[in-house]
Amino acid sequence: MRIVMTGATGFLGTPLAAALRADGHEVTALTRRPSAVPPPTHAVLWTADGSIGPWADAIDGADAVVNLAGESIAGARWTDAHKRRIRESRILATRSIADAIRTASAPPSVVVSGSAVGYYGPHGEEPLTELTPAGTDFLAQVCVDWEREAQAASTPRTRVVCIRTGLVLERDGGALPQMLPPFRFGVGGPVGSGRQYWPWIHRADWIALVRWLIGSPSVSGAVNATAPEPVANAEFARTLGRVLRRPAMLPAPAFALRAILGEMAGALLLSGQRAVPDVAERNGFSFTYRRLEPALHAIFNAA
Repeated sequence: MRIVMTGATGFLGTPLAAALRADGHEVTALTRRPSAVPPPTHAVLWTADGSIGPWADAIDGADAVVNLAGESIAGARWTDAHKRRIRESRILATRSIADAIRTASAPPSVVVSGSAVGYYGPHGEEPLTELTPAGTDFLAQVCVDWEREAQAASTPRTRVVCIRTGLVLERDGGALPQMLPPFRFGVGGPVGSGRQYWPWIHRADWIALVRWLIGSPSVSGAVNATAPEPVANAEFARTLGRVLRRPAMLPAPAFALRAILGEMAGALLLSGQRAVPDVAERNGFSFTYRRLEPALHAIFNAA
């Protein structure tokens, strides 16, 4: 297959591109920095501004598109300017991709487009499936509009999947490395009340899920990319402490996190979603890491 990707140089995109190449696929990255794309992935310069450019030729005749473009949500404090970048980087990039697909003479048969469990907004302990309505906070509305842009590519010739990703775990990026310093200094522990659910997934399972979605023509629409057994934050902290053999007793107070991080603290750390992968499991996807402790052992004990 010929697969076109955006976000191919990020924490998720880089190993996904490598896995797709290992499967024998030809991978083309749409990127603003072609020099950052390692061969043998092909690099095509693009402008993710909501319009179509010469880069759209890469999509015409492709078999699949994986759209992971977007400004880091946790990369900076949520000023009005940064929130605008978070939103526009997703909306405009996805609009460009959808428009290119709709105007292609030979459009791809499938688009796997990024989204997030933030779609559901803050929730308590009730399990959230792909049928749960959207929330109303900033991240939820970004996800709603992001998915709407992706679904504009849906036609009888093109299947669209919106992958609602949770907390992706691996030691070389994402949120996990940022959690480690307090534990290593013996002051790790839960965040805020600790009762909020953190819907996590091992990166290897996330990659396997995307590969499975590309090859599963019966699956479309929203798919939660989360492990089957989400845990509350306090249990996450205890489990991480056990795996690292470090204490996990000192909580990070909610007021301190809000003072340091502002609005982002409430959205990413102090609230949560007990999202479960109902669509993936009903359609036969098998997770390697269903439970948190084996997933963390695999991450920290890997050679």
